[in-house]
Amino acid sequence: MKLKVLILMVCLSGCIIPIVACANRLTDSEVLVDTSRYTKLYGAIVRGDITKKQIALVFTGDEFADGGMVVARTLKENDINASFFLTGRFYRNKDFRDIISSLIANGNYMGVHSDMHLLYCDWKKRDSLLVTHKQFTEDLENAYKELKNWKIEKDKARYFLPPYEWYNNTIANWTSLMGLQLVNFSAGTRSNADYTYPEMAGKYVDSERIYKSIVDYERSSESGLNGFLLLVHIGTDARRKDKFYDHLPKLIRELKEQGYKFVKIDDLLN
Repeated sequence: MKLKVLILMVCLSGCIIPIVACANRLTDSEVLVDTSRYTKLYGAIVRGDITKKQIALVFTGDEFADGGMVVARTLKENDINASFFLTGRFYRNKDFRDIISSLIANGNYMGVHSDMHLLYCDWKKRDSLLVTHKQFTEDLENAYKELKNWKIEKDKARYFLPPYEWYNNTIANWTSLMGLQLVNFSAGTRSNADYTYPEMAGKYVDSERIYKSIVDYERSSESGLNGFLLLVHIGTDARRKDKFYDHLPKLIRELKEQGYKFVKIDDLLN
């Protein structure tokens, strides 16, 4: 009995998050999937089954949506679906309503990317949190409220992709406590650098280099792009004139010719 009381006191103090997680977190089968088949990093699923030639195109969005209609049209013309992780701020933006409506109507997976695009942890010290558990939870719940305004319930969008694609094990645990599964892009290509622009100097990656990095990885990796979560931004800063989303039709055709099937994230990880 003493042991039970002590554990309860520790949990209530909020000092030991892993103990809370063990006590309250749903099992993989209750939440989503058997994660043993997938690659995980800091608690997030970052790649699906590497034995299957399936790719999930994953789009994130917050303040920019210039590629929205281009992407929606590209997906429809190629008869494929993708997964969209958008902030609550994106869902609230009246200028983006037609884009969101089109994506939903075409059967794409719609998820959240936080509400206000918070930076969860320090760039240099990943284990150093910049948000409290309360801030994290309230912000994420606000994002799901916005998603619900589009008639999409939380249980239909249980995969969550963190803002800045930056997180740590604590964020993964907090996500699990909410009955959600944290996911992130698969490493190995430069697709996630499509937000950069020339004024960023050494950080800038043009679309040709991004495209080449994807093709080169597919050719050089033993498992190719199997199970990949290939991340692209639905919009970028106006200072980037070379938009990678304009290259998606060619990339999709090329990968289809090599036998890849494009699926939504819930199908990739089902």
